Amino acid sequence: MTTAAITVEGLRKRYGDVQAVDGVSLTVERGEFYGILGPNGAGKTTTLEITEGLRRPDEGTVRLLGESPFPRNPELLRRMGVQLQASAFFERLTAREQIRTFASLYGVPAERADAMLETVGLTEKAGTRENKLSGGQAQRLSIACALVHDPELVFLDEPTTGLDPQARRNLWDLLRAINDEGRTVVLTTHYMDEAETLCDRVAVMDHGRVLRVGAPSELVGELGAASLEDVFLQLTGREYRQ
Repeated sequence: MTTAAITVEGLRKRYGDVQAVDGVSLTVERGEFYGILGPNGAGKTTTLEITEGLRRPDEGTVRLLGESPFPRNPELLRRMGVQLQASAFFERLTAREQIRTFASLYGVPAERADAMLETVGLTEKAGTRENKLSGGQAQRLSIACALVHDPELVFLDEPTTGLDPQARRNLWDLLRAINDEGRTVVLTTHYMDEAETLCDRVAVMDHGRVLRVGAPSELVGELGAASLEDVFLQLTGREYRQ
């Protein structure tokens, strides 16, 4: 029996009076493109950060590739790639210098780093400092840095937020290619069209809870809805707000 890529059971996390995550359970199969969908403030990022091992849950358990991510597990870190909601680059470095620095942390040769720049379409921007890149280019560089050590499991936290429509679609093509190579991809998003286009399955979240899990088309069909937005309306009794 193949172990799931991710198993999350009963996660809870509170900040003061706010219950950010309230009993979240989910399973992500190996090779799956899994989306966590919900409006801003739904608890998506906190759930992802706990799953990645960046935060300790108040309650619940997480298993990544059969192992616990918390406390930090150096061997597990080599098998996963993380693209955070806010890109964290070294100041005053070019795109090439950025990704080579990330690569060196994993003992990955510079040639592999340069190849990743080509993979994400940034070869022509290799000599450009990160603060001179467009939003879409910066996101591509961030994803390249998360992939440079060839991880099995990739976490992407709202990677297309703030991008123009064309840049978003270009990034979708890259994300599909990442998944097509056999990697398990977990994506948080508040864009309905993004979830419908990319994800094999989605967990619809609101107020720290998972309301429903399934393939986007199945959720729409099961509830007799017109769209994922209509699914959210039926589940919560209120309109979806990005």
